[in-house]
Amino acid sequence: VGLRLTLFWPLFRFFMTLNHLAKSSSRLFVLVCLLLAWPLVGSCQYLRYLKELNPTMAGTKPLDQAPFDALLKKHVDDRGMVNYRAFRADSSKLSAYLTTVSNTLPNEKWSKDDQLAYWLNAYNAFTIQRVLRGYPVKSIKNLGGDKSLVNTVWDQRFIRLGNEKEKFCLNDLEQRLIRRKFSGEYRVHFALVCAAMSCPKLRNEAYVGSRLNQQLDNQARSSKKGRTPCRRPLINIRPARKLTPKPS
Repeated sequence: VGLRLTLFWPLFRFFMTLNHLAKSSSRLFVLVCLLLAWPLVGSCQYLRYLKELNPTMAGTKPLDQAPFDALLKKHVDDRGMVNYRAFRADSSKLSAYLTTVSNTLPNEKWSKDDQLAYWLNAYNAFTIQRVLRGYPVKSIKNLGGDKSLVNTVWDQRFIRLGNEKEKFCLNDLEQRLIRRKFSGEYRVHFALVCAAMSCPKLRNEAYVGSRLNQQLDNQARSSKKGRTPCRRPLINIRPARKLTPKPS
């Protein structure tokens, strides 16, 4: 919290000063100040996560989650431990599933449960893919830099969504999309898994709209009994996380 305040306080004071000047000085002066400060503001990656993300694709139908479900059942045990070493042999199947995910974005004709199930599975599957691309690795943090919300593994833009030219990162999916679009659903905190012991356990089945409520209830109960995640703020600083691959 202290680090976040340290990062945001100067920016907050800057805009408060501009607001005061706008009331007492000319608009031209304020415009000049904004132009001078723009390189600093534009480089602040925190601002990226303040903008909501909601990609859609007309004409699609809820995705068949059977391919991802089969992979989870095969490589994730009842404790949520992932056998990454064995999972690597099926990396092409995971990539094929994620290609389908990227080409089949949800739309508002899908039920809310189908949409949420889609995004939860997408986040978890892309996380697994990122770990597999860097495996073996002792900590997921080692796959990226050390500047939170700038160049960490969660800020790496390797995710394609539909026909968007821009690529997205795991933080985009979590911070800008899932937590915004489904802000009233607190159980997503137990369903998003970052490949670490500090996160809730990975469910060894895919989320599906028809059973989502039951699955999320079960996930929340099991997490409270074991690894209980803190309710993270909209923009958060992530600590180092240890990967714990299941021995083959």
